[in-house]
Amino acid sequence: MVKRLNILFIDDDEVERMKFSRVCNNTNFKPTVIEAVNGEDALSKLENPTSDLIFLDLNMPKMNGIEFLKILKADKRLKFIPTVILSSSDNYNDLKTCYELGIAGYILKPLRFEDYTKNITTMLDYWTNNELLN
Repeated sequence: MVKRLNILFIDDDEVERMKFSRVCNNTNFKPTVIEAVNGEDALSKLENPTSDLIFLDLNMPKMNGIEFLKILKADKRLKFIPTVILSSSDNYNDLKTCYELGIAGYILKPLRFEDYTKNITTMLDYWTNNELLN
């Protein structure tokens, strides 16, 4: 039986949230997607953690992705939730910092929708079949 993922998607851009949900709904995986608009909003949604996987943007108001990641990875209840960065930032220091904090992957937001779909579908396939989440 295929596991149905519970995903927390954190991005301040409404179009990005709609695009991510659209891609997820058009896959065979049909994950449940919970949306948050920034790091503060995401932390409130993780008070009773049910997320199997987090997709996180870096550039957000109030609390950016790296600030959120530092809090997430310092929390004993939350630190093992796999977190994939989905960002437009190709800054090497961002990439290095995120991996030092313990992310599970880093995807640059591609310009073409077909590439975006392929990247998200690949991640969903991987994490649906990952033994960590079973």
